[in-house]
Amino acid sequence: MTNHTHTLEQEASSYASSPPKKAFWKGLGFQIAVSMILGILVGFLWPEFATSLKLLGDIFLRLIKSAVAPLIFLTVALGIGAAGDIKQVGKVGLSAIIYFEIVSTIAILFGFGMGELFSVGSGTVLAEGSVSAQASSLIQASHASPKSFAQFFLEIFPDSFMGAFSSNNLLQVLVLALMFGFGILLLKEKERVVVEKGLNFIAHAFFKFIHVIMLLAPIGTFGAIAYAVGSNGVDMLIKLTWLVAAFYITLILFVVVVLGAVCLVFKLNLFDIIKFIKEELYITFGTASSESVLPRLLEKLPKYGVSRQTVGLVLPTGYAFNLDGTSIYMSMGVIFLANAYGIPLSLDQLFGILLIMLLTSKGAATVSGGAFVVFAATITTTGLLPLEGVAVMFGVYRFMSMALAVTNIIGNTVATIAVAKINREYHPSRRQQLDDDE
Repeated sequence: MTNHTHTLEQEASSYASSPPKKAFWKGLGFQIAVSMILGILVGFLWPEFATSLKLLGDIFLRLIKSAVAPLIFLTVALGIGAAGDIKQVGKVGLSAIIYFEIVSTIAILFGFGMGELFSVGSGTVLAEGSVSAQASSLIQASHASPKSFAQFFLEIFPDSFMGAFSSNNLLQVLVLALMFGFGILLLKEKERVVVEKGLNFIAHAFFKFIHVIMLLAPIGTFGAIAYAVGSNGVDMLIKLTWLVAAFYITLILFVVVVLGAVCLVFKLNLFDIIKFIKEELYITFGTASSESVLPRLLEKLPKYGVSRQTVGLVLPTGYAFNLDGTSIYMSMGVIFLANAYGIPLSLDQLFGILLIMLLTSKGAATVSGGAFVVFAATITTTGLLPLEGVAVMFGVYRFMSMALAVTNIIGNTVATIAVAKINREYHPSRRQQLDDDE
């Protein structure tokens, strides 16, 4: 690894560190927790006013999203450049994709099994006519043109360099970053050093930009939570309370059992990892967006002992290919609709749906409406269940998306560390000031 790469790691570690022995009320995690409680209270007490606070959450998410695509491009390209050769990049990338597909398949099967165990949807009456405008528009978007594999594969490749960034298409940005990173490897050593040094400085400036935006995280979280409770809140939550409760229990069990087993295999401590990213989990839960913490994780995980190259390659790719919470949401949603409409699904049909989900779930984190849109697209593609039932689930989507986003973050963090360990890019001895930070 070159000296300039070491310099960036030192700068990133310095930036990610919090002042030692900081008062607990000044910590971002505490501020986020307080803002969530206040948001819930405002949503319950003044629901009409609470719905207007959606603006606060939207502003915060827009600011975060403005930096996500450039940061992914920079970190992936620099990760490839720092790896030094295409063979190493291919080795890390292949092991990551294999890991993603195995765990995503397990997540879908886990959702099917837990949905049947909890009998979600049984006894639920799905009435027509009370579909929100937002849910209707999202369903229409997914219903308009179900994508074939050829379409999906073609759209991974951008027809405009800047267009991939302006549309915030994560898969296209990843492709550009990979190609650009390979281009860096083809440069002469002196040229490569100059290019990498320049990109390192730009990346460091973007991390400072994110630091400024994160000062608004408590305000954004307050607005997002208040809106979620005030707009959907009590009535719909009571109607579909068992689905929400079963979903939360399922996600907790998945994290503890499945991801816990992964950690045991790779001799990692799951609860230590969760503790390390607890502030990011608070933010994710409050904003219901995994994108809101991607920049922080890109910067923070090297402090856990993972090489910066591996973080830059695996974590952004996981955002497109390793969405455990989204996979469980879709598979449990299928069981919910099947039970609610009394439509039995055979093992062959469930297997077919699993294959479709492995395709449609890719890139869900970057789609407007997230898991809800790709779930509607999946139901449309299968043609086995009434699409109208999806709209009813939208009433509690916000509450479910908060938990699935947290699961996605934990899953991708574990995946990044596990892939690093597979490729001998994980060095616990390099962990810096973890106790002080926490």
